[in-house]
Amino acid sequence: MSPEPAAPARDPDYDPPAGRAPAAEGEAGAGGVTAAPDSATITNVADNPRQFVLGVDLDGVCADYYPFMRQVVAEWLGRDPASLPPEVGWEMIEWGVEPGEFHKIHRFAVVERRLYLEVGMIAGAGPTLRRLSNLGIRIRIITHRLVIEHFHQIAVSQTVEWLDRHGIPYWDLCFMGEKGAVNADLYVEDSPHNVEALRRDQRDVIVFSHAANRHLDVPAGSRALTWAEAEPLIVERFRAWERRGAAEGTGATADHAAE
Repeated sequence: MSPEPAAPARDPDYDPPAGRAPAAEGEAGAGGVTAAPDSATITNVADNPRQFVLGVDLDGVCADYYPFMRQVVAEWLGRDPASLPPEVGWEMIEWGVEPGEFHKIHRFAVVERRLYLEVGMIAGAGPTLRRLSNLGIRIRIITHRLVIEHFHQIAVSQTVEWLDRHGIPYWDLCFMGEKGAVNADLYVEDSPHNVEALRRDQRDVIVFSHAANRHLDVPAGSRALTWAEAEPLIVERFRAWERRGAAEGTGATADHAAE
């Protein structure tokens, strides 16, 4: 795939799979791969019986899915990537994807272009999640990537390798569509369908802004355009959770070790 003339605004270090430019200091090492974090700096939250669980989506929240798919769709349709608008809705109809064609393109992206392994990381995702983990927050990755039958092994293996490449300090990895079922204390999500479902279940969710979800009316303090905006919102929720636990004399409001 040919590189784009200009990198996407959401990820200044993005380049298509042929090779990403080195990211800024503290973001990633050579080839766009985040250096493995020093294990001595990461709080072992897995051994802590009382934890605040942060449910984190991958595509569009941690993984810079849309710029990569823009390249793939352009290749599939035989078009210049620059001719496709940088912002696109959930079904990608703005790029000329016909109804029923998305799953074919998606399978091609994963199997032939190694989407889940080669996709870039959204700026700030790795460092922010490492800092949150160091506070004692349990990172629970929740993704609905098993959307096509008979390719689960490759989707899962690419996902795990990508998470390790970028030093994401997760303790749980859930492949499922009904994200509220994993019972996190707070979610970071971009899918409008998932946001609406979580809110119906009275789950606390921070919407990671994208063209596909800007129409959603969410409370103040529940939307972030970048990880720099999301981090203080998450920390604020975590500190409030700690204070409630201290007031109850338990040190926390929930015992997630039993989950």
